[in-house]
Amino acid sequence: MNLSTLAKSIAESPTLKLNEEARLLREKGEAVIHLGAGEPKNKAPINAILSSAAKLSTGDVKYTPTDGIPSLKKAIIRYTEEHYDRLVAPENVIVSAGAKQSLYNLLYTILNPQDEVIVLAPYWVSYPEMIKMCYGVPVIVKQEDGTFYPRLKEIEQAMSSYTRAIIINSPNNPSGVMYSEQFISEIVEFCEKKNIFLIMDDIYHKLVFDGKVPISAYKFTTKDIESSNIIVINGISKLYGMTGFRIGWVVARKAIVNIMINVQAQTTSCPALLTQAAAEGALMGVQSNVESLRLMIENNRNVMVQELRSFEGVKISKPDGTFYCLPDFRAYSNDSVALCQMLLKKALVVTVPGKEFGMEGHLRLSYCGTIKDIKQGVERIKWALDPNAPKEIFIGERKLVRDWL
Repeated sequence: MNLSTLAKSIAESPTLKLNEEARLLREKGEAVIHLGAGEPKNKAPINAILSSAAKLSTGDVKYTPTDGIPSLKKAIIRYTEEHYDRLVAPENVIVSAGAKQSLYNLLYTILNPQDEVIVLAPYWVSYPEMIKMCYGVPVIVKQEDGTFYPRLKEIEQAMSSYTRAIIINSPNNPSGVMYSEQFISEIVEFCEKKNIFLIMDDIYHKLVFDGKVPISAYKFTTKDIESSNIIVINGISKLYGMTGFRIGWVVARKAIVNIMINVQAQTTSCPALLTQAAAEGALMGVQSNVESLRLMIENNRNVMVQELRSFEGVKISKPDGTFYCLPDFRAYSNDSVALCQMLLKKALVVTVPGKEFGMEGHLRLSYCGTIKDIKQGVERIKWALDPNAPKEIFIGERKLVRDWL
């Protein structure tokens, strides 16, 4: 059977694969702890539920405009003005089925075959694969000093005549690092000087800790939306913990949005009406639930960092935001894939290999679950790896004895 060479080259999503493995183990009654998931345990905001239910109760659920219902676009315009200090027109906004589709449609719109996109390591696993799916070339930039903080010098060295865009995700999945104002200022100036697109993946931009505030790239340009190379992607998945509703959006020049509308029209036609209504309800409703979610995650972050810092041999950089940290486990293994498989098999803990994010020897751990899961999860990892940890542990109702160290 002859299948697409390009399609066969696209890697499987490691996070979705691990989610499925964890689900199957739980169905068998195993006491699995999931430290790999990127969705908090909160309930969707009541305004989102009521708004969606109101549409559903009419029974009139049909196609919507390809770029999103006007009332949701108005809510996004208001959100952009409030949080980015930038007034945009409806023609500058397109709504899609999640920020993931937003990014893919954008890359499909701006890339020609062999165009390059600079991706900073550590990076979200889907960036390189999406770029390749659009016949582009991902150019990975890894910091020479081994930290999670990129430097303009290394980006300049990666630049070529084929460079079309740079993707910035701050605060960053998987490290939790938020890039400095100085760096964002430098990268905005660099992209304008080189006339390349700066794609700001701001999906976590309000989930920041320790009194920090989100940094808008628009702050560092005097250009208006039609002349700026800044493109912003956002959505409701992380901010409101509404991962299953699948609504994201792009704010960009009208010419870019027009092409994205054509792309979307020929693929998914439009986002679902019910989830658009829910997104509108979330954006227009009381916002106290966002702060509640942020505070809960910040507290979880503190517990995760405390537990990992008591783990001899593990190095942890304290996250500035998101749901994730990316501790260094190279004292125990340089093969993060094998390490994840071993932890799942022996300790029933789901983690995600750092190799998938461009940081071999690290593991991405999520702290958006419960405090109990965080503490027990790290305890199990210690039991599996640390010779100084107690040899016996209870997992569920079973007592297990470590016999491999």
